[in-house]
Amino acid sequence: MPDHTLSIENHSRDSAGMRYVYPVVSRRAGGVSIGINLNPNNACNWRCIYCQVPGLVRGGAPALDLALLEFELDRFLGWAINGDLMLKHVPEGARRLVDLAFSGNGEPTSADEFDLAVELVVRCLHAHGQGGKLPVRLITNGSLLDRKHVQAGISRIGRGGGEVWFKVDTATGPGLARINGSRIRPESVQRRLIRCTELAPTWVQTCLFSVDGKPPDEAELQSYLHLLEPVAPRLAGVHLYGLARPSMQAEAPRLGRLDATWLDAFATRLLRCGLRVHVSP
Repeated sequence: MPDHTLSIENHSRDSAGMRYVYPVVSRRAGGVSIGINLNPNNACNWRCIYCQVPGLVRGGAPALDLALLEFELDRFLGWAINGDLMLKHVPEGARRLVDLAFSGNGEPTSADEFDLAVELVVRCLHAHGQGGKLPVRLITNGSLLDRKHVQAGISRIGRGGGEVWFKVDTATGPGLARINGSRIRPESVQRRLIRCTELAPTWVQTCLFSVDGKPPDEAELQSYLHLLEPVAPRLAGVHLYGLARPSMQAEAPRLGRLDATWLDAFATRLLRCGLRVHVSP
């Protein structure tokens, strides 16, 4: 790994010189997250306008080299737990492992071997004495949750004490098309979100920002609340977060950060719906 200090602004997927495994300092998780990137081809079935992946293309994950993934994760866990990763590359206040996250440069559940990758990760954590200690998280747009092998992988995460962060940035058809580049319908998002809560503890993660200097309008916010309110008793909570790093998409010049006051005001509305809320401006 290059001799530099990790930061919340730098989420480079090749920082460890590996194909699938990389470390990040996660502001939402509150420490070092071990990332699993199942989309090294920079392919995703969505195209979110705030996405920080350069050269993003439409598509799914390539065939996984499970043997390589296991080798890399075994090596990295040894380095993080018993080596000098924390001392040499992590800021002093963040020197703790907080999770192992399926995230990366596209939708991780698009991998045909997703469930096998989850089993592999759980096995590797146990081999390093981290089973039941270091939680496994899946960061997903939830669009492929109807697939049986995706449900099997999520169920395994849930049984092992992990959780899912399920993306819901907007709850209108036009909003999903504009922000996420998806034709999915809001009722499908809600249905899959409910199914996800049945398989594993589930947080909704929502990226909020201004477009052309304007925050989300009231109609968008009301639709979002309408989608989540019936699901609220099933959810672990909601992560509201703003833009920490620049988008690599064509819309980047049009996007802006919302101030903490705006985010806190919207969080208050979610609290009134009975939801636990974490805000990361």
